[in-house]
Amino acid sequence: MLSFIAKINSQAQSCSCGHHHAQITLDGTIASGAIRLVPGYIGAKGLNTVCVVADRNTDQAAGEELRHLLQKANFQVQQCLLPENKHGDVVADECAVVQLLLSVTNETELLLAVGSGTIHDIVRFVCAKTGKPFLSIPTAASVDGFTSAGAPLMINQVKQTVKAISPLAIFADLDILEQSPRDMTAAGFGDMLGKWTSLADWRFSKAMANEPFCPLAFRLTEESLLMCIQHVDEIASGSKEGLRILMEALIKSGLSMLLVGHSRPASGGEHHLSHMWEMEHLRAGRPQRLHGAKVGVAAVIISSLYRTLAHIERREPFSDYLKLPEPTQLARWLKTVGGPSTPEELGIERKNMVQTLKAAPDLRPRMTGLRYIRDHHPRLLAEVVQDMTTQPQIEVNHGCVAVKKEKEQGGL
Repeated sequence: MLSFIAKINSQAQSCSCGHHHAQITLDGTIASGAIRLVPGYIGAKGLNTVCVVADRNTDQAAGEELRHLLQKANFQVQQCLLPENKHGDVVADECAVVQLLLSVTNETELLLAVGSGTIHDIVRFVCAKTGKPFLSIPTAASVDGFTSAGAPLMINQVKQTVKAISPLAIFADLDILEQSPRDMTAAGFGDMLGKWTSLADWRFSKAMANEPFCPLAFRLTEESLLMCIQHVDEIASGSKEGLRILMEALIKSGLSMLLVGHSRPASGGEHHLSHMWEMEHLRAGRPQRLHGAKVGVAAVIISSLYRTLAHIERREPFSDYLKLPEPTQLARWLKTVGGPSTPEELGIERKNMVQTLKAAPDLRPRMTGLRYIRDHHPRLLAEVVQDMTTQPQIEVNHGCVAVKKEKEQGGL
């Protein structure tokens, strides 16, 4: 990892985009047994009192073992188990933030985020406010935000991304990742699949609104995406090699965001739609679905919208930047890894989809293809949503993806 980051930093020095590139200082490793390296790393930093932050599930997956390793090495170990809501979900909201703030003491020198995206967002925000560093200990390859310096938080039931800090190091233990639920691996793949539309949006925003653009960060994200597509069967198998490939891609995508200091390389219209669904679920008091699962499904919908827009406009930048894989192909990839590919599989009804698509661009002050459609071709939203209801279902049989045609009666 260190050699790869050194290469990125070197390329950043000669990048011609004209924007400031922060030097990336992330340390760590992706390997079997990586968790056993944590005590030695902390000791080398001269630290002694640490707080292990987890939830009920991630504590069983890695927290207990990590505390044992640290106590055996004579560290002072504190613990914070983040609270769950009535559905058993941990939400990165005011309640979780306060819970962690109450657990951190003046003596705490370092926090360890043991879990996936939500736990990391809570920890990175609290660390930014308290001036304490943290380490990333992923328990699933489920999201590209492990190394992020931004924390998407739910504040008063509205999704807001606030500036935070990135970890000192990430220790991704393949033995732990291999034991994670399949739907979390599928979510990680879904988060990566969303780069098809986020990268299209980034180039589109540069052409239409002259927003900042960096070819180096673009290439890093694109390489991460293609790596996942090329190895989709290995990722679907849940093998150590497949998980290593996926985790490397997720970290690489995260590094592209660190490089430019914002989330544009990895977040576009598909993330805005995903955040809208998350807020709707919370307001309705419904269980949450994994971030990457929502992003993957949103990418299928956004791809359909952008392909249609490119066909209507038939000019630059639409014809160049909004050419994306067919929605059915994106759905096939999602199904291959065992993830959802339709809103219904997420428990999302299509009756309010058009209004959700109209509101999503207002979550961030960014130009996206979705914002352009909302402002210039609003009828297209309803047309594409209607067309989605007539598409064939996608299913997987014995590891092979096939299209299941609609029956004469019924449909989706």
